[in-house]
Amino acid sequence: MVILSLLVSQALVLHVIERMIPVPIPVPGVKLGLANVISMFTIIIFGWKEAMLVVFLRTILGSFFGGGVSSFLYSFTGGIISTIAMAVLYKYFKKIFSIVAISVVGAVFHNIGQILIASMVVSNVNLFYYLPVLLIAAVITGIFIGLTVQYTMKPLQTILRIDRK
Repeated sequence: MVILSLLVSQALVLHVIERMIPVPIPVPGVKLGLANVISMFTIIIFGWKEAMLVVFLRTILGSFFGGGVSSFLYSFTGGIISTIAMAVLYKYFKKIFSIVAISVVGAVFHNIGQILIASMVVSNVNLFYYLPVLLIAAVITGIFIGLTVQYTMKPLQTILRIDRK
């Protein structure tokens, strides 16, 4: 429980810091996805249930620290969909897909979930026109997040005695 609490607090800090970083792309919704590092760690270390808990708590607390209900809806939907996608790939296909590939898939599903919710909230399917740009950004940020997790997991596997078979 202590480690999960630390993961939630780390995800929350990354979530809050990310809000302060200006993204030089004039398309709404493009973000780095720094908190997804913690989601992937949680999937690898604990599993999908704990990862869902971390995402849920991070999005609730993140909404309290700024953002409100709409921010919660976008973050929660994107976070849950991406965590499900990453957890399924990691659990069943980790010998086929690298952590970087799993991260990219998670980033893509995060953006799809957010566009889906945004189009339902504003009742406008034209928001899907943003999707190609968001998917390009998702691939780039997914690679960055995946590499971060990949290189951080090597020392963590030794410390926590995690066997990635």
